[in-house]
Amino acid sequence: MQKSLVSITDYSKDEILRLLQLAEQFEQNPNQSLLAGKVVATLFFEPSTRTRLSFETAVNRLGGRIIGFSDASTSSSSKGETLKDTIKMVSNYADLIVMRHPLEGAARYASEVASVPVINAGDGANQHPTQTLLDLYSIKKTQGKLEDLNIFMVGDLKYGRTVHSLLMAMAHFNPHFYFIAPDELKMPLEYKQFCNEKDIPFTEYNELNDKINTADILYMTRVQRERFTDLMEYEKVKNVYSLKNKMLENTRPNLRVLHPLPRVTEIDEDVDANEKAYYFQQALNGVFVRQAVIAYVLKLIS
Repeated sequence: MQKSLVSITDYSKDEILRLLQLAEQFEQNPNQSLLAGKVVATLFFEPSTRTRLSFETAVNRLGGRIIGFSDASTSSSSKGETLKDTIKMVSNYADLIVMRHPLEGAARYASEVASVPVINAGDGANQHPTQTLLDLYSIKKTQGKLEDLNIFMVGDLKYGRTVHSLLMAMAHFNPHFYFIAPDELKMPLEYKQFCNEKDIPFTEYNELNDKINTADILYMTRVQRERFTDLMEYEKVKNVYSLKNKMLENTRPNLRVLHPLPRVTEIDEDVDANEKAYYFQQALNGVFVRQAVIAYVLKLIS
């Protein structure tokens, strides 16, 4: 049976740890020919820079070939072709489909109708599992462990698929979560219920202040304009938090600031030179993690 990756919950704790181990191996030796003769389709129905380019870099460094599109308006979906027909057609051409789509559940549906494995590169406000894996890899690299960490999530916790996926994955590692968001963008009830069911402690705050001094990981997120149907609501919250360098003065020495990027105003550029800023290295880690996922999904490595 093919092994798609649609949600981080598709993989067990052991599988997640194995993928992180593989990512470390690919970081040490990124240029290999595992994908020689293989074709990977990247179907991006929604704009992307880091995710698309890191997947394509991963494929290129593994010796594979890429087909696909980065703009849905250039595909037949603009003519009314259904997602089912697009996926079944592309399955004829490629060994693997990497898909980003604005609708929640689109990746799961694609995996059900495709005849090749599907990797979810983000479906609406739902899941972004490879981002989660690179976040886990970044946390493990910087902290030396995944267990017993204080994880602060800041910003758009309502629509932010990266924080939803990360929360579910970290459930394996006994975290303490701190959710910092305005009332309009609080962590959805279903994820707080998930924490309660798993006996994971969490604390909620409205303000970004000296509470972060106990953080091991400070996970900043962008307020995503594209998720709002009411632009007035977006305008009200778009600049609610801005991390500045001076705010990191009394934080733990092991603290690292993560961000799935792109950033807008939530991290001031004066943070970039701080050794605690890790978001650009985090983006680089995405290449090695996606190499691991591709190789694992295609059963080129066990």
